[in-house]
Amino acid sequence: MQVYCILGDERALRSNSPAIFSAVIQKLGIKGAYVPFKVAPGQIGKALESIRILNIAGANVSVPFKESAVPHLDILSEGANIIGAINTIVRNGDILKGYNTNAIGLIDALNNAGFDVENKSALVFGTGGAARAVVFVLNWLRTDSVMVAGRNANKTLQLVNRFGGEAKAFRSLLEQPIDVDLIVNATSISGPDESIEMAVLLERVEVKGCELVLDLNYGRRQNMWQEMARRNGIAFMDGLTILACQARRTFALWTGLQVPPEEFLKFIQT
Repeated sequence: MQVYCILGDERALRSNSPAIFSAVIQKLGIKGAYVPFKVAPGQIGKALESIRILNIAGANVSVPFKESAVPHLDILSEGANIIGAINTIVRNGDILKGYNTNAIGLIDALNNAGFDVENKSALVFGTGGAARAVVFVLNWLRTDSVMVAGRNANKTLQLVNRFGGEAKAFRSLLEQPIDVDLIVNATSISGPDESIEMAVLLERVEVKGCELVLDLNYGRRQNMWQEMARRNGIAFMDGLTILACQARRTFALWTGLQVPPEEFLKFIQT
């Protein structure tokens, strides 16, 4: 029997991943299970050692450990090494290898939506592991210009210095209309109850020329990114499609089996 898991803070217990992966595992007749684990702050190293001890076949790593997990792994995929963050671990004996399927999942989701970022402009909110993957992907896909807005000026500068782009302070977004083709929320904040500062910003910001607002999160009763898109007549996509695409990539790394993303999306929506 193969055991897989997701490691994160309390949000791991609310993740859709256990239900999705468990449904796919059952449908394919695999003897296995997928379970969530809440990891205490500062304990990700011990949690990863437990993967070896408990003979867990593979793991997902969620916020806030996508970056802090990296030093505790034996090897990284090329993409994970460049991005400096992981979301998937494959165990081979005692060797733990980290991958970043967030990046390729985003590419798949954009392709499925028919949205080509080449020669377009983008604004990315966030500076964590998810934002790193997004900015890396956008630059790799030859987005014409990428702006990154973060609350921490130093982290924002570090991100753009590493991957390319222009750093923007939150306050500066109110000084003139945001004129970009794509807006991506790569923070963990989507509901107005999660950040008053962000809620006020999105209510006051002026957007023009945008074709798509993409929120990497999902499952919020009230989504302020979706509301901003609605007010401005912009198409909106939440993180469920991306979750299905990256889950498919993760499952292939764990099992070698290629399952269409539609199968994962079907279980998400049921």
